[in-house]
Amino acid sequence: MAKTHVLVLPMPCQGHVTPLMELSHLLVDQGFEVTFINTDVDHTLVVGGGIHLASIPDGLADDEDRKDINKLVDAYSRHMPGYLESLLADMEAAGRPRAKWLVGDVNMGWSFEVAKKFGIRVVSFWPAATACFAFMLKIPKLVEDGLIDDKGN
Repeated sequence: MAKTHVLVLPMPCQGHVTPLMELSHLLVDQGFEVTFINTDVDHTLVVGGGIHLASIPDGLADDEDRKDINKLVDAYSRHMPGYLESLLADMEAAGRPRAKWLVGDVNMGWSFEVAKKFGIRVVSFWPAATACFAFMLKIPKLVEDGLIDDKGN
């Protein structure tokens, strides 16, 4: 029987790539086939170890500052969905097993819509502290209550 194929897509920042790579290794150890999808820039920094590696452009030019989180998020939100669709189609055309799951970084929510188009189930992954996630979920309420403004002040 073929292994279940799982796609893993982190936000392109080390604090997100590292935990999702660790999760990928655990999935391989449990018998899953894993394809770890990274940006072209981060792709060269990751070592496989039984994991298929794939990369897609993040939408920024080579000389643009990837440490500018606003610029990075804007670029990958606009450009990466199309690149992910192309990658999935190319993988299928090359005879790779059809992915059944996408483990997507919660910050890469756009990927969930792409996965739906391909009939891929989605699991959302939060790699940072739970307290940080809980705080982020409460931001609209904090703004509504006037504790902070819409700029975070």
